Amino acid sequence: MDDTTLIDAALDAVGPRLKRLRSKLGVTLSELSERTGVSKSTLSRLETGQRKPSLELLLPLAQAYRVPLDELVGAPDVADPRVRLKPRRVHGRTVIPLTPNPGGVQAWKILIPASQNQPDLKSHEGYEWIYVLSGKMRLILGEHDLVMAAGEVAEFDTRLPHWFGSADGEPAEVLSLFGRQGERVHVRAKSASRRAADST
Repeated sequence: MDDTTLIDAALDAVGPRLKRLRSKLGVTLSELSERTGVSKSTLSRLETGQRKPSLELLLPLAQAYRVPLDELVGAPDVADPRVRLKPRRVHGRTVIPLTPNPGGVQAWKILIPASQNQPDLKSHEGYEWIYVLSGKMRLILGEHDLVMAAGEVAEFDTRLPHWFGSADGEPAEVLSLFGRQGERVHVRAKSASRRAADST
């Protein structure tokens, strides 16, 4: 069914829908004509399909019936906005993709289990930004061996050998943004003098 056929079918259904609504509310054509300023004959022809509905006719009817305009024309429901992406296991971790399509910056929620294998540093093209949601995460990045708590952020070039896992033998959750082409996420941080001023 092409777009023109769909539109024609939707317009054909407006008349019966208007008639059902008027009957349900117990309003006569004369009363509706007084409320809307649309002639009784025009309203009758709209309901029988002899008159094509237009915006200037439907707007006063929607106001008179106190219903949204899309209810009069039978607009389709808005698509379900939820993103349904399947988690998967990667190197003993549960990885939940938050972006549905490959390419560009990818977002992941990563659940790090309580027990982790020994660090196995990897390097590859790209740039990564990691935010610790809960727990404590150990990040080994080149010569650095760091422990990050909830609310802390790291960003780094993934060409540096790196690994992350549980810092204290307890589970941790992190949010990861990764760009294969080296896209950077800019993190705004307070200067040391600003932090000192805020703490006083």
